[in-house]
Amino acid sequence: MSRIKICGLRREEDIRFANEIQPDFVGFVFAPSKRKVTVEEAQRLRQLLRPEIPAVGVFVNASEEEILEPVRRQVIQMIQLHGQESTDFVQQIRAKTGLPVIQAVSVKKREDILRCRELKADYLLLDQGAGGTGKAFDWSLLTGETERSELEQIIGKSFFLAGGISAQNVEEAIARFHPFAVDASSSVETDGVKNFEKMKELTELVRKI
Repeated sequence: MSRIKICGLRREEDIRFANEIQPDFVGFVFAPSKRKVTVEEAQRLRQLLRPEIPAVGVFVNASEEEILEPVRRQVIQMIQLHGQESTDFVQQIRAKTGLPVIQAVSVKKREDILRCRELKADYLLLDQGAGGTGKAFDWSLLTGETERSELEQIIGKSFFLAGGISAQNVEEAIARFHPFAVDASSSVETDGVKNFEKMKELTELVRKI
């Protein structure tokens, strides 16, 4: 069964929504973004979040220290690297934190899928590029690998599917590609803030499939 990650939580209301809906993961964005939170803000939100919901810290080309700080404060339980981080850097962060690492892959052409096997993160996140835009990449680049076992064999590990995931296409996404998890942000917002009904609808759809 595919899981769901709701990314870009930044208000106490967002945490209340998550505590009721209970997605499998939530995301705190520490990179430049309209959804960015400071480590102090994320720590306060983490304290309000149900302890059984893992929080993922999203970073873009951050320094090692920038990543280690929320780890030391026990704000995050997973690390998502969404920039051009090297394989050596990924392995270094894994070793120093002991936490699972998700590495984002910008899917622009078929070769981007094929090179996934070279990456050393625990999970991959297939996206169209910059996160949180609400735009999907060309899913036809995955066409032909409709069974989870086949697609994971090509990629080499479990993956999150992101980029424009919404209530309108999540059933197709899961049926076709069987991702470990789907990742949503802007599609569960209204006027730039998280919307309870949209979060609830998407989560229920994922769990129904």
